Amino acid sequence: MHTDLVAALDIGGTKIAGALVDGHGRIQARAQRATPAREDGDTVMGAVEAVLAELTASPLWGRATAVGIGSAGPVDASAGTVSPVNVPGWRDYPLVRRVRAATGGLPVELIGDGVAITAAEHWQGAARGHDNALCMVVSTGVGGGLVLGGRLHPGPTGNAGHIGHISVDLDGDPCPCGARGCVERIASGPNIARRALEGGWVPGPDGDTS
Repeated sequence: MHTDLVAALDIGGTKIAGALVDGHGRIQARAQRATPAREDGDTVMGAVEAVLAELTASPLWGRATAVGIGSAGPVDASAGTVSPVNVPGWRDYPLVRRVRAATGGLPVELIGDGVAITAAEHWQGAARGHDNALCMVVSTGVGGGLVLGGRLHPGPTGNAGHIGHISVDLDGDPCPCGARGCVERIASGPNIARRALEGGWVPGPDGDTS
């Protein structure tokens, strides 16, 4: 049997996506669910488990050797827990333990989603061939990751480069993280739309503000 695939999970405030990925970065199977971000922690985990159940049902699952998780942060990679600002039901949530249990004991690696996208960009994308890079993700939240000296630099907890909760306006809007004027509060997708609406922007006929 070939054992050449990794299961990948991307957990954000809007969606939870999963895939089986080969050693060349090609997606061989995928699954997705909406994130019930305003529900309790176990309900959110139920959506993660639904994605994993779809992947484990794939005939390719037997080739998977590990699970990699990129989660909205902050995360604590050393403890295997997550506390995403935009998923309030998860505070110090034992995500690694729960995912390991749902996948039959496979090894599980956790990093922040910004660090995960940085690893991907350095391997296959815009940062390929560069020794130093800051890569950003702008979605429901704002995250980031660092490549320093040609190597991914996640930091001791997996949050290095996570610039979304750096305050750039000390008198700015309050952020759910407890600070004011965070980059995420200004520049995430939902907050760009919010600020545009406050400034008089009128959505198109479909009313989409995402």
